[in-house]
Amino acid sequence: MFDQLTEKLNRAFKYFTGRGKLTEKNIQEGLREVRRALLEADVNYKVVKKFIDEVQKEAVGQRVYDSITPGQQVVKIVHDKLVELLGGKQPPKIQLPKANPTIVMLVGLQGSGKTTHAGKLAVWLREHGWNPALVALDVYRPAAPEQLETIGRQIGVPVVKPQFMEQPLSVAMRAVNEARMRGWDILILDTAGRLQIDEQMMRELEELQIRLRPHAVFLVVDAMTGQTAVEVGEEFARRVGIDGFILTKLDGDAKGGAALSLREVVGKPILFVGTGEKMDALEPFYPDRMANRILGMGDVVTLVEKAQKAFDRQQAEKMRKKLLRAEFTFTDFLEQLRQLQKMGPLDDLLKMIPGAGKMNLELDEKELKHIEAIINSMTPEERENPDIIDGSRRRRIARGSGTSVQDVNRLLKEFKAMRNMFKKMKKAKRGRGVFNLPFGF
Repeated sequence: MFDQLTEKLNRAFKYFTGRGKLTEKNIQEGLREVRRALLEADVNYKVVKKFIDEVQKEAVGQRVYDSITPGQQVVKIVHDKLVELLGGKQPPKIQLPKANPTIVMLVGLQGSGKTTHAGKLAVWLREHGWNPALVALDVYRPAAPEQLETIGRQIGVPVVKPQFMEQPLSVAMRAVNEARMRGWDILILDTAGRLQIDEQMMRELEELQIRLRPHAVFLVVDAMTGQTAVEVGEEFARRVGIDGFILTKLDGDAKGGAALSLREVVGKPILFVGTGEKMDALEPFYPDRMANRILGMGDVVTLVEKAQKAFDRQQAEKMRKKLLRAEFTFTDFLEQLRQLQKMGPLDDLLKMIPGAGKMNLELDEKELKHIEAIINSMTPEERENPDIIDGSRRRRIARGSGTSVQDVNRLLKEFKAMRNMFKKMKKAKRGRGVFNLPFGF
């Protein structure tokens, strides 16, 4: 999401880091580029002005001038102020009271991803010990209840749908009674949205707020809408009252201005971010991690958390031992490949590694699909013992996978080289402690 902003900020930082000594003029020139980068990312202009003023006030001081690395000191000040802008070093606490049942109401414009993120939130809450149910309150868009029901089936969460001509408040009250009977301890209300804010929608939400008294109201905001997201946030906060934001489509080609402006302008924290299409692609928002990503400093903590979630610890230990004994097969390789893909798009994972974003590395997802197709076209015997794959077998595998014989040859060659490397490590007795990652390569 922040690729363009990251690139422009790093270009601006060269005004600081490329000099052995900084002057007030150097700092002003660099901050002028930082200001331009933020404005082009659609950050609210008032937010940009305040941010630049605060950075300049701290950067133009004796502590920076006398520093051994003055340029890095300025970059650190920008980083610290960015963390402040996003919410501070401590992430917002997501605390929901235990009620009978607890009610969370999702609000937002149509197309913001509200229905999908109702399902994602249900998955997240279930992982944290809740027994959620989804409630379809959009009685105006015919496909909305069916969409929520489909999501509910996909993730194994019950859905309460409106009956014929039933109004949203009636559906919600019925869901509360049903939750008490069935033991659902939290209800996620998927309310109706519009293409733009209108009076009817706001009155309906105000009535739901007054009658149901939800324990939390989350505004679902599309990160790709830029300044519109801030305007929407202000209006919903004024009319309905919100506790925080769920920022969606953070994996899209957005400028990033919404993420950098929302908390400062509206005064409410970003609680969750949607990072992909899968139903488990919802993460709590960490201001410091987001600042690191924006400045191209990586996000190792989130990377490790994703790995721990995607990889089974016992399976990883079993795989490590097989690697050390040089017994790694194509079956094992395919299993590792599939677990790696569970962590999300590889380009996004690469950006979490400090410094990798500046190396212009590209990972081709299609290439991994080709590798997976080639392995799937092998027989079980061939996967366990690739040495038996002769010319006719290679031609059959290529046809079955929709690739070329050259592609099959290349994979076999690289796999053999990898196994030989493991054998050499074993002979040299250097294996201990080498494979500490959940995946072996």
